[in-house]
Formats: sequence, C-alpha cells, structure tokens
Amino acid sequence: MSDVKDKIAKLLALAESPNENEAKAALLRARELMAEHKLRPEEIGQKNEQTVIRKTIGIYCTKMTDVWSTKLCAIIANHYCCISFRHRCRGQKTVELGLAGLSDDFAICEQAVRYAYDCVKSQCKRLTAEHKKLGCRGAEIRQLCNAYGWGFCSGLQRAFLDQQQAHQEWGLVMVVPKAVSDVFANQKPSTFAVAKTDGWLNRYAREGYADGVKFDMSRRLAPEEERKALA
Repeated sequence: MSDVKDKIAKLLALAESPNENEAKAALLRARELMAEHKLRPEEIGQKNEQTVIRKTIGIYCTKMTDVWSTKLCAIIANHYCCISFRHRCRGQKTVELGLAGLSDDFAICEQAVRYAYDCVKSQCKRLTAEHKKLGCRGAEIRQLCNAYGWGFCSGLQRAFLDQQQAHQEWGLVMVVPKAVSDVFANQKPSTFAVAKTDGWLNRYAREGYADGVKFDMSRRLAPEEERKALA
C-alpha cells in the first residue's frame, strides 16, 4: 500500500505543474488510484482545503439548437464529481451552461466538457456541410445534428456506466462532495428540450451513439507524450 501512496503523492505533486494538461491528467489519475484503493486525501498527506467553484463556462444553447449540450454537460459533470446547471441569459431564449465543483474537480470537469463539446460540434459541422450540398433545409440539418449529439450523449453515458461497473469500488469515493451538493440544496430540478431521434433521424442518433461509446477523454487530458502512446 505504501507504494500506491507514494505514487499518488507523486501524481499530486505533478498536479502543481505549470503545464495545464499535465497537471489535470495527474489529478485525474491520482483520484482514480485513491478511489481504486479506497484512500482518502488525509491518508496521503494531502491538504483537503478546496473551495467550491460555481460558474458558467461559455457554452450556449437553446431549446432548438444544440439541445444535446445540456445532457452532455450533465453526464460528464456526474462522472467528475460536479453538478451542471443552466443560466438563462436575461431577455433571451439562450441559456449558458455552468458547472459547480471543488476546485480540482471543476478544472478537470470543465476541460472534459469542452473537449467532448468540441468533438460533437466538429461532427455537426461535417454533417451540416454534407447535407447543405444535398439541398437539405436548415431545420432538417438542425434536427439531424441534434439527433447525432443526443446519440453521442447516450453512447458516452453507456461508456461511463461500463467503466463504473468494471470498477464498482470507485463509487465510494467518486461522488459529488456534500459541499457542492449543498449549493443546489434548495434549487428545484428543471427540464429542457429533448432531441428527436426516431424515424429518419435514427441513423444520425446511431452514428452519434457509436462515437460516444468509443470516446476517450484521456486523449485530451493526457500529456503530449502519453497521447502519442495512446494513438
């Protein structure tokens, strides 16, 4: 066990690196090891004095455009010990996505959300270009992009569930801290738009699902040399 504690301590030290990706990857790996071996921060000698961060992250959507992004944010937040929320832009139909979590968790979660969001948007851009050439209307393109994004979210959620089942002991540690959940204690749950995925849209939802299942966060969170090894 001492070797594991030493490794975690080294990872936590690496988390102070000025290289942002390297620091976040080290934090993520340290937390996974702590969960796997049921270790608490105080057992490693780490000071557990973190503040709760709650702020919006500059990703916007409406009930018609990019409706999948709220689901994506919620799924990832839940996996990274954070809570997602939506902030209504005053006088507009647009909402901005936000996250709440302890400082270390927030940093990792925000990067994971942005990476996944960018990947979905990249595929939506490709689909848009392809279907514009086919003469599809804007409303149809918006629908198929939403279907793809919704399918991606479902696939990503499936991947996370499979990971949790493979490491059931992580559940004891990888939960939303009480200090974070208390921030939303008096907030009523709200609903948002759901993307259509039936009929002719099903093919795009299935494509998104397949991409979500095989999506790998570590390719973005890992340092450059590790990403090369994973490729």
